[in-house]
Amino acid sequence: MENIYSLLIAVISVLGSAAAFRFYEKRAINKERDDDFIKHDCKDRISKLEALLVESSREKDDLRKMVLDLTKEVAALTVKVEFLTKENDELNKRRRITK
Repeated sequence: MENIYSLLIAVISVLGSAAAFRFYEKRAINKERDDDFIKHDCKDRISKLEALLVESSREKDDLRKMVLDLTKEVAALTVKVEFLTKENDELNKRRRITK
């Protein structure tokens, strides 16, 4: 009778260890798949962020150029306004003198 118990315990141990081995094997495979997924996901995100960084850099350069162009135009218009103001003052003085 004792041999039967020993035999049953041995069979249960073997079956249990085989099931445990399969469980841990599947768990390791799933973990590896998850890690690969995370790696690929991170690579995709990094690629997208790099593309956005390049695009924003271009936009920044374009905006900087626009600001410089607008600054030049404002400077030119300021000179024109000063000139026209002086000319207007001179014309007003002449008009007052002739009256």
